[in-house]
Amino acid sequence: MLHVSKDAMKFKWGCPPSKFPWTYSSKERCYLLEGKVKVYPDGSDEAVEIGAGDLVVFPKGMSCTWDVSEAVDKHYKFD
Repeated sequence: MLHVSKDAMKFKWGCPPSKFPWTYSSKERCYLLEGKVKVYPDGSDEAVEIGAGDLVVFPKGMSCTWDVSEAVDKHYKFD
């Protein structure tokens, strides 16, 4: 049987192109509806690029820099 959760991703967030630091105080699951972002984990020069259609899990305690090149619209939930 197929189960569809209505509250799997409760919240919605968006931002214009920008660059900013972020630390995750809780584990976050997010689904990008649109946009393009390079995420630079602290201590690394290598970015992970995420974009529309990606489902991403950020672990609790992760610090990084978001470099948003195309406006982001995402659904998310903190665990």
